[in-house]
Amino acid sequence: MKVTVYSTPTCPYCVMAKNYLAERNIPFEDIDVSADPAKAMEMIKKSGQRGVPVIDINGNIVIGFDRERIDELLNQ
Repeated sequence: MKVTVYSTPTCPYCVMAKNYLAERNIPFEDIDVSADPAKAMEMIKKSGQRGVPVIDINGNIVIGFDRERIDELLNQ
């Protein structure tokens, strides 16, 4: 399973999403899009969104901290 969280340090929903994944012992890559313009563009291309968090779970995109959708994708 590959999980990537596109986030910024000042986003409270990003922190909630990352804490949620950590509490469930789900390994993930955290990408700070405020510090990496290329990764920000990658996030926009994947999701069509400029807002964070954007979570990529095995190629499935979750916009925002949508706990139900995250659980659904993690349990597949």
